[in-house]
Amino acid sequence: MATLNITPAAAEQIHRALAERGQGLGLRVSVKPSGCSGYSYVLDFADEEHSDDIRFEAHGASVYVAPDALEMLDGSEVDYVSEGLNRFFRFNNPNVKDQCGCGESFTV
Repeated sequence: MATLNITPAAAEQIHRALAERGQGLGLRVSVKPSGCSGYSYVLDFADEEHSDDIRFEAHGASVYVAPDALEMLDGSEVDYVSEGLNRFFRFNNPNVKDQCGCGESFTV
C-alpha cells in the first residue's frame, strides 16, 4: 500500500489556504514532465474527489494524488517550510535520484 506523509506544518497551511479560498477539499498533487531533470510537482486545490484519486489524510488535512503519480510520490513527505522570505510546500521524496540545480525538477 502506498504512503504519503503530511506534516503538521503542511496540514496547517492546507487548512489556511482552503479557509482563505472559502472552498475545497484539500491539496491535489501530481507530477508532469518538465525542467532539466525530468519531472516537476504540480499543486492545485482539490475541489472534488475524482473516482480514481488516492486520498491521504493526516492532521485533518487531505492530499489527493492521481494514480499515475503515485509510484513517483510513494513514501514521500509533504512539508511546508519557511526559508528567509520564501514559504513553500517541500516534498521529501525518497524516490528522487537526481535534481536540477534550481530544485524545480527531479528524476526518479
